[in-house]
Formats: sequence, structure tokens, C-alpha cells
Amino acid sequence: MAPPPVIAPPTPPRPRKSRGWMIFALVLLLLLAVSVLFNIGSVFKSIVHVQGLQVHRFAGPRLDETLLEDNNTSAKIAVVNIDGIITSREIDQSGYSMVDIIKAQLKRAEEDRKVKAVILKVDSPGGEVLASDDISKAIKDFQKQSRKPVIASMGSLAASGGYYVSAPCQWIVANELTITGSIGVIMSTWNYRGLMNKVGLQPFTFKSGKFKDMLSGSREPTDISPEEIAMVDKLIKETYDKFKSVVAEGRGRAHEKNKDEGQPLARDWEDYADGRVLSGKEAQHLGFVDELGDFDDAADRAKEIAGVSEANLVEYQVRYDLSDFFRMFGKTDAHGVKVDLGVELPKIEAGRLYFLSPTYMH
Repeated sequence: MAPPPVIAPPTPPRPRKSRGWMIFALVLLLLLAVSVLFNIGSVFKSIVHVQGLQVHRFAGPRLDETLLEDNNTSAKIAVVNIDGIITSREIDQSGYSMVDIIKAQLKRAEEDRKVKAVILKVDSPGGEVLASDDISKAIKDFQKQSRKPVIASMGSLAASGGYYVSAPCQWIVANELTITGSIGVIMSTWNYRGLMNKVGLQPFTFKSGKFKDMLSGSREPTDISPEEIAMVDKLIKETYDKFKSVVAEGRGRAHEKNKDEGQPLARDWEDYADGRVLSGKEAQHLGFVDELGDFDDAADRAKEIAGVSEANLVEYQVRYDLSDFFRMFGKTDAHGVKVDLGVELPKIEAGRLYFLSPTYMH
């Protein structure tokens, strides 16, 4: 008889390998590739092309238009915000300053034919002299080149540099309780020589000229000569005269365009340009402000001056992409420890000129 057939046991199924690590690796590679592409794009955008003696730099903040109020029309009014200390420092991870962003926003509003006017929404105690002057010039040039009006809408605070950037606007609206004015210049420093004498520190200074350490805080106050004080006073007076000329020129040009509808400067307005703060009501009485109202009143006035019955309110916001996200990890603060006091204090530097309201500094 034939032997019985040998029946082999079934082969056990091979365990399936997990593909989770493969998916994770693919995601990481995809993120890396996207980051490389964005960084390459940023490099190309920042390339400087030299043609003959002219240098062209293709760079600037990337802006996205955001709809603030939809009124079912094609006409637009762009809202540009000036909020907080006016500075030329980088204000966020994009690497651009407040001045850069505002200039880019005005350029975008100038190029868009649907934009009929700009509302400058100001809530600022002022800030750096040069940054304030750059923004003021940008507003003046925008109105001249685009022939589109800029209407300032003052919030709770629009003093010193906050008023400096508002002065070139064709129309200024403030609440009657707005704190404004503070037309003047301030520069402060510290003298710590008395403290050094108490702890036994003796400074040694080597300088190329007798005025090289004129603002040094380690000198004896009695060593500061009248000649040095006169030099600093002259510098402050020149900057103060520039402030007053910006106010006189801006308000005078606005009155020519607004005719009898606006508020002309009072004859004695310079008597009130001594650093004092004013309420919105006082400012209107002196001609620093055209109208008392809020943001809605400023929007209505912008439509009236632009000659449109309705307009959508839009805002230009800085676009952030993955390259900005990765750039954040490369920034470190090597100057010390940041302490949260519950309030944001202005970054005031000794020896630097400011259009800044003293009520904010103290």
C-alpha cells in the first residue's frame, strides 16, 4: 500500500511592517523641501542687480489685502495703522520696520486704481525723529503723486510724533478727548558720575576732540561747558523748527484744498507749540484738527473728499510664510533677560532725539 501523503503545516503569515516611520520621514522631507524653496525665493527677491551706476533692489514686505468692511462696491478706502512707538527698528519676524511697512502699504494703495482714499489710523505717543519724518514725507509724497487724499483718524493718543505724521494729511479727525499736540523735541541722558564716586570708580577717557564725550554720563556735571550746552540746544532747536515747519506747511496745504470746510491754524498757534498736550477739542479750536469725531466719521469724510458714495474698507497685512517661521529660530537675544512688568515701556536711548510725549515717558 502507498504511504499516506505528508501534509505540510501552513506557512504562518509574515508580520506586516509598520509604515508610520515612512510617513513621518516623508512629511519631514516635504517640509524641508518647502523651506528650501521659500528660502531660495527670498534670496532671489533680495538680489541686488547693478546696471551701470544704478542699483535696483527688489525687496520689500509682502502684503495681503484684508476686507474690513464690505459695502458691495468696487471702490476702496485703505486703512493704514500707526500704533505704538514710531520706530525704525524691526517690529516683527518679517525683518521690516514700521517705516518699511507703511511705505509699502502706501505704495500698494497708490497702485490700486480702486483705492480712492487712505485713512491713517493713529494711536501713538510719538517716537524717533527720523522715523516720524520718513513716514511724514511718505504721506506727503503719496498725496502729491497719487492725487488721493489721506485722512487722519486719531485714537486716544496722537501726540508729538503721532501728530507729526498726521500733520501732512488733508483732513484730521480727532475725538474731543484725544490727547494730541505735544509739539516739541526731547533728548535725555543719564549722569552717573555721583554714583561712580560713591563706589570708588574712576573713569579714564581718551578722545580725539574736546567735544567727543560731550554726552558722556561719566563726567562731572561741573565739567560740562556752556559751549557744549549751546551746541545741544542748537541741535534741538533746529529739529523743533523742522517740526513747526511740517505743521505749518501741512495744515496750510490742507486748508487750501479744504477751503472753508476745514479748520485753519490759529494766528497764535505757535504759542501752544511748546510741548504741552492738548485735548482734541482744544486742538480743533487752534486749527491742529479739522473735525471732532471717531473712525466712522473719518471714513465718511474720506468718501466725501474722494467723491464716492460708498467704499469698501480694506487693510494691508504683512504676509508670513514658512521662511519667516524658520527665521525666528535663528534669532537670539544676547543682551540680557527680558522681564515682564505688565506694561510695554518705550525703548528710549540716551542721546537720541525723539518726538515723544512726556506723559508717556513718565
